[in-house]
Amino acid sequence: MTRRILPFLALLLASGCASQRLAGADLDRVRRPAFISRIEDGAGPKSHVFREDSAYRNKLKKLEPVEADRRLTVKLLQAVTRFEISERLRVTTLSQLPREFPWTHVVDPARVASVLESFLVEEVPANAPDYDLVASLGADTIVEFVIQDYGMRSDDGRAGAYLRGYGRMFTLDGRTEVWRRPFAMDQVAEGKEHLDPFKVGKDPSLFRAAMTSMLDDVARMFVKDLTPTDRGGAPPPRASAAASDVVPGKAGAPAPAPEATKPPEDELAPGELPDPDP
Repeated sequence: MTRRILPFLALLLASGCASQRLAGADLDRVRRPAFISRIEDGAGPKSHVFREDSAYRNKLKKLEPVEADRRLTVKLLQAVTRFEISERLRVTTLSQLPREFPWTHVVDPARVASVLESFLVEEVPANAPDYDLVASLGADTIVEFVIQDYGMRSDDGRAGAYLRGYGRMFTLDGRTEVWRRPFAMDQVAEGKEHLDPFKVGKDPSLFRAAMTSMLDDVARMFVKDLTPTDRGGAPPPRASAAASDVVPGKAGAPAPAPEATKPPEDELAPGELPDPDP
């Protein structure tokens, strides 16, 4: 095991130590949860492929590793937006929660986005929102998903996507945290199939597919956490409670990239990476 992989394994270990299990009694007290999903400022996407792994040096030829990582980062940005990433995690988690109280009485996400001034905005808020604004919608609890770091990395010529962040639930009255689940997904550390960075350079949707797979894995983990088996049963909700926000859906596909003109041999088109091996 190389030294480069150790920091990512440390993140995985640290994630388990900081978890807080959701007790059934705490969930029974929730009446109107509101879901917020966001990406921290500077979280990504990032490329830690070419600068941290010399296995690609011959393939890059005259292209500097720093510039190669910059070009790959641009491709990752084209693959999937920050908004799509955060929204997929929220929608996928919520759509898989059981049709039972309090998940049948979630505050409408459009109203949450509107009051936080992020409705129909491409980039989700980078900084922590003013949670008191959500309380005006009748919410008593916040379920928040935060992505802190994501992108691609490589070790000994094997590359993959990674994703790190946390989910938590806290009451608006007193800010008492009743659930927390950090996560650190890393395709390289997990021994997943090599995600060729040069293929991603030609087809960024490969990174999108990798991110989708990891986000769905995180969502399944969140759903399991948010359905404790030791519930005592909550009283029936008031008839005036709002309707559910459980609506399945997927983020929209990106527009196809225009076909690039093949550059002369041994030269790269502006912003492009070398072709993948046959």
